Amino acid sequence: MRAAAARLIAIARSPDSRLLILVRGVRSIGQGALVVDFALYLRALHWSGGEIGALLTASMISGIVLTALVGPLSDRIGRKSLLLGFEATRIAAALIALSTQNPPLLVAAALLGQYGRGGSGSAGPFGPVEQAWLAHSVAAEERVSLYSLNSAIGFLGRACGALLAAMPVLFAGWFDGPLAYRPLFALVLITSATSLWLISRVPDGRETRRRKPAPSEVALGRRENALLLRLAFANLLQGAALGLSGPLTAYWFAVRFGQGPALLGPLAAATLILAALASLGAGRLAQRHGIVPVVITLRAVAIGLQVALPLAPNLASAAFFYVAGSLFNRSTNGARQALSIGLVRAKRRGLAASLNSISLSVPRAAGPLIAGLLFDSGHLALPFLIAAGLNVCYLCVYGWSFAEHDRATRAAAGAAASP
Repeated sequence: MRAAAARLIAIARSPDSRLLILVRGVRSIGQGALVVDFALYLRALHWSGGEIGALLTASMISGIVLTALVGPLSDRIGRKSLLLGFEATRIAAALIALSTQNPPLLVAAALLGQYGRGGSGSAGPFGPVEQAWLAHSVAAEERVSLYSLNSAIGFLGRACGALLAAMPVLFAGWFDGPLAYRPLFALVLITSATSLWLISRVPDGRETRRRKPAPSEVALGRRENALLLRLAFANLLQGAALGLSGPLTAYWFAVRFGQGPALLGPLAAATLILAALASLGAGRLAQRHGIVPVVITLRAVAIGLQVALPLAPNLASAAFFYVAGSLFNRSTNGARQALSIGLVRAKRRGLAASLNSISLSVPRAAGPLIAGLLFDSGHLALPFLIAAGLNVCYLCVYGWSFAEHDRATRAAAGAAASP
């Protein structure tokens, strides 16, 4: 255990990478609270499942637009100014949501702050900027471990937020109904302001670019583009599955078993803490055996548990399937991010990270609306079962697309490391 901890500390030896990972953890606290409670807050305001799903879908669409803009832009103008602007926007959104429950203003706050985006552990539309910035601070062979650590810290932050999502129960004695949820936005305000300050301390990181690429670079660029297209196709399947099964899971527990923040917050926190540990373990496995085999194995187990969740006969079994499925599913986040960043040269990392995020987010955006309408129609199991089928297709495409690239990358790294 000490050796593993020492290795992780060594990987994050750069002050820049430590600060960026800390930003991920702090921001994730507010995200974790709202992933659990935002849909429940809207339900307390008497929004229907379809209305909640529509807002989450709109939030995802706005995130897609931002991602498409900021990833490639960060390759040109740098990462820091974009992340500072993102945190400033989140501060404004939190102030709006903290002060009113007026539907149009609440919609505006949700779109600006990207509230309640789901359970995948994503850092939001500016995640690609952070991923590209992190890659600047380590060697290629350490990237899997660094991204797994970054993902683990994000999970731990969201676990803290999920525990704090039980606050509405504590505030119920002082505030009536939906008002008990309002202090959560003060938490988001504090974490966003802290993240803003931390980012301001990190030196900007951008890659040098040549105006006229050499002919060999043109050929390399075409090969990279082919790999990116494969990534996008695989992610379209995964994103559709995530949209159906992630953002409204808390709402599903509320409808199926009548549970609220008192149970769902600690349940989500336990899941995220375990996911953080699993992320570190998956990172070590991927370092040793390759990214693609580890992703396929762990995600295959997650699919089986995803099928079992909506068929669970009682709350205890449903909670177990949810925690275990999320554990296996989320554990591969860091490894998959490392693979996507490694598909291209340094000067195209923002583009690669953005394409990775967009191709996930586009199909995912329709999921909450479809799932919400199915839930309103009484089809509580169908979204999860459709998502499981899509995930099977995703694993087939992922393995076909990247197994050879993964083996070649590992062989090159081994050759470079040998004397």
